[in-house]
Amino acid sequence: MTTEEIKSALLGLSKEEKQAFILETLPDLTKEVINEPGFMMQLFPVLLAILKESGMDLQQLLQMAAMMGNQSGQ
Repeated sequence: MTTEEIKSALLGLSKEEKQAFILETLPDLTKEVINEPGFMMQLFPVLLAILKESGMDLQQLLQMAAMMGNQSGQ
């Protein structure tokens, strides 16, 4: 299966299926590539664009990150 065929199949999913797919597969997909030099610098603008499009502002993001950081430290 080509990348285009996979992309086409994923875009054909329902909203709920897309949400489930992202939540279930993103952690596994990133395990192998996260340590590649420069990958996070490529991924970061994509994530920021997604957050911006969602309407979440940076202040909300920072508050959420701080809350999550406090939870993991306990």
